[in-house]
Amino acid sequence: MHVPNFLDPKTWALPPGESTFGPWSNQDMDPVPPSERIWTAWNFISYWVSDATQVAMWQSASSMLAIGLTWYGVTLYPYIISYAPRRQALVAIAVGYFLIAIVMVLNGTIGARLHISFPVLTRSSFGFWFSYFSVISRVVLAMFWFGIQTYTGSECIYQMLKAIWPSTARMSNHLSALSPVTTRDMMCYFLSWLFQLPFLLISPRKIRHFFTAKSVIVPCSWLAILIWAMVRVPSSKSLAPNQGPLTQSMSNGSALAWAWLSALNSSLGNVCTLSINIPDFTRYAKNERAQFVQILIIPVTFTLVGFVGIAVTSAAEFIYGEVLWDPLRLIDHWDNRALSFFAALSFFISIIGTNIGANSLSAANDLMALSPKYVNIRRGQIICAVIGGWAICPWEILATAPGFLNFMSGYTVFLGPFAGM
Repeated sequence: MHVPNFLDPKTWALPPGESTFGPWSNQDMDPVPPSERIWTAWNFISYWVSDATQVAMWQSASSMLAIGLTWYGVTLYPYIISYAPRRQALVAIAVGYFLIAIVMVLNGTIGARLHISFPVLTRSSFGFWFSYFSVISRVVLAMFWFGIQTYTGSECIYQMLKAIWPSTARMSNHLSALSPVTTRDMMCYFLSWLFQLPFLLISPRKIRHFFTAKSVIVPCSWLAILIWAMVRVPSSKSLAPNQGPLTQSMSNGSALAWAWLSALNSSLGNVCTLSINIPDFTRYAKNERAQFVQILIIPVTFTLVGFVGIAVTSAAEFIYGEVLWDPLRLIDHWDNRALSFFAALSFFISIIGTNIGANSLSAANDLMALSPKYVNIRRGQIICAVIGGWAICPWEILATAPGFLNFMSGYTVFLGPFAGM
């Protein structure tokens, strides 16, 4: 019986595909064959509905209230911003995602036409060797955000466990008092990381079914939360002009203009990585026209989801007396354990979909480009999960380095030129 030597690199070498282009590619990097081009317009619609219903989108939209914007009004004129009683935050979201949708379609068309991924595509712009700079830059960002999203998922796990066993909130801590996390935090983080692993083993050709399921389950759950908020606090009160102390403290002028532009930038940054790696998905499109639907579905779905986050946050400000821009903090205030569990579950499902679509798949494609002989999409996603989930230690970053988080947010400055080139 032959026992493979796992320390020998040859053991890990991938078998070459029939159409592999020399040592610089493998079967997953090659252009997608016609038999595997199966993504239709409906798949792209379900993907973007799935991606829009994510915790980060809820937080981004509702945090606009925390900086003093209202959900009503801004009208743009050349070189000036004139404020009118109509939907400030929603316009920032709509404008931001319409701009990013244009980039998505332009970059996505190349993937749908040539059926190649971003790391292969970028070689035509940067050259073979310099393309490694853009690939490494994106893989670092993807791994970083994989860990951050997994940590956010651990908060969902905590809410679900607390709903089942309330004693979870009183779990003893056996870690050092100097540690930024507790025993309970690490347990929830491990479970969050573990539950994602099976989904990382699904190929991009079939993961569309998960996005379809998520595009039905999560919006229904969020709609239920919106109905709860509207019943508790009628929209005539929660969405009334000049409601809330933070809103009243924000005066018209430059402060409001900068706040609105900050909200616009937040909308752009929320999916900037996807504007780069969208060819990783459109390469599986049946034809170029199948992905054109993105120009409409992206601004519409993200604006609607933004409204849900803003409306619920506005109502929660009346109910609890504070701006709960983080939906998991909102869930923590609920006494109904069943409601808390299913709401947290919907947020966790949304995080898994976001981590796959925006982080693990893009990291896997990048790692393939760096080492096509040994890494395919499945192995690349596992590497991303290990390094992004554990080596980066996201709990340390979140607890001790807010400046580093600001740096990583600004790191997207590199992604804009990448998208354009």
